[in-house]
Amino acid sequence: MITIGIRAAPKVVTFAIYDTDKGAIINVEEIKIPAAFDTPSALKYVRSNLLDVLREYQVERAGVRVTEGLANPNIERIQIEGVIQEAFASSELQSYYVGQIASITKRLGIDRERFKPMVNGADDLDIENWDNMGKEEREAILCAMGAKDA
Repeated sequence: MITIGIRAAPKVVTFAIYDTDKGAIINVEEIKIPAAFDTPSALKYVRSNLLDVLREYQVERAGVRVTEGLANPNIERIQIEGVIQEAFASSELQSYYVGQIASITKRLGIDRERFKPMVNGADDLDIENWDNMGKEEREAILCAMGAKDA
């Protein structure tokens, strides 16, 4: 089964495509929002490109890493996360989940305390190039891995 994990930021959406049968990452990529776009155009751009990615990889299940409840809210990121959820609901996905640290770690069967060190690169899950990836890429991968049971 093919899953996707997503980590949004105000100007970019990072996604990871994961093959649960092979236990392998197929792709990690970014959807960069053009700086010239106003908010409605940026949200439309994210939605359209994300739906294309879901179709291209024939994604069956998905997860999106959302802002923690106690974090300082970034309105642009929250808006993008909402559009991602709407795109999931409008797609052919079998299911998806919305995850904060607690729910992602539960899906992965790991202790919550391991999440931040893993995102910072300290804990390797035998994923190729883990050391060379950024935090957003690692979070997207963890979300994708957790999506198998969405």
